[in-house]
Amino acid sequence: METLASIESFVRSAEHGSFSAAARRLGVTPAAVSKNVASLEASLGVRLFQRSTRSLALTEAGEQFLAEATSGLSILQGAMTNLADSVGKPVGILKVSLAPAFGRDYFLPLLNEFLARYPGVTPDLHFDNRQVDLINDGFDAAIGGGITLAPGVIARELASLDLVLVATPGYLAGRAKVNNPDELLGMDGIVWRSPTTGRIRPWRLQTTKGQESTVQLKPRMTMSDPEAICRAVTQGLGVGLVAMLHALPYLQTGELVRILPHWYSNAGAISLYYPGTKLLPAKTRAFVDFMVSAFREQNLAKRLRANA
Repeated sequence: METLASIESFVRSAEHGSFSAAARRLGVTPAAVSKNVASLEASLGVRLFQRSTRSLALTEAGEQFLAEATSGLSILQGAMTNLADSVGKPVGILKVSLAPAFGRDYFLPLLNEFLARYPGVTPDLHFDNRQVDLINDGFDAAIGGGITLAPGVIARELASLDLVLVATPGYLAGRAKVNNPDELLGMDGIVWRSPTTGRIRPWRLQTTKGQESTVQLKPRMTMSDPEAICRAVTQGLGVGLVAMLHALPYLQTGELVRILPHWYSNAGAISLYYPGTKLLPAKTRAFVDFMVSAFREQNLAKRLRANA
């Protein structure tokens, strides 16, 4: 296994042009990658890289070895994947990127069951709102909303990404009941500003009957994090258009209530993404099947719909 790790460290370093990038792909430290490559060079008796403080370049011997090792590494990894599949025991480190709130509120409660079912799998969970590059960053899977589907990546929808209008009972106390979207204009809006464009997103609302309305409140405050908006709303600071996945725990306790419950906004889907390869590792297949099954059995897709 040490030899295989050394070869993979060399191949990934050559592909990405640095030990640091290879380490991110493999989920280890740059020092470990450097040590593995040095061990491989010592075993082969040749220098594979010319190193400097700023660059990493293949030697002639390194280029020759890379051409032969890459295909061999793929064959070995495929054989190991097939063997794991054949004995029905998913094993290894499962590197997954999760939107933070989704990971904490909807995946971590399932973790005990997943680990009990697949004790040979070691989850490596990365909680991040950014879209990751599954292939180049070495992720086995990712879960999030609004992700652009890259070539070679498969998406399985888990739930609709619906947003609902919410406020605290205390904030609404003594105020006239809101009967249509235009009446929101007199309220304090806690609104979302795009971190990429810097623009404030207007509230584009719809109903199941096909009605549509766009409202742009004068902001009481702006935020770039959707979960922070939900937290601010729970403090009674105003009205927010909040994803159901953030709002649901507070709606269940009564800390938040919906305004205009027949109106909502749809922002796409919460999906599970994974590389669409024929030799999908058993650990990844187990994770995908487990999540899809859990969402179905616990009726989570329906609970996260605004019009349920």
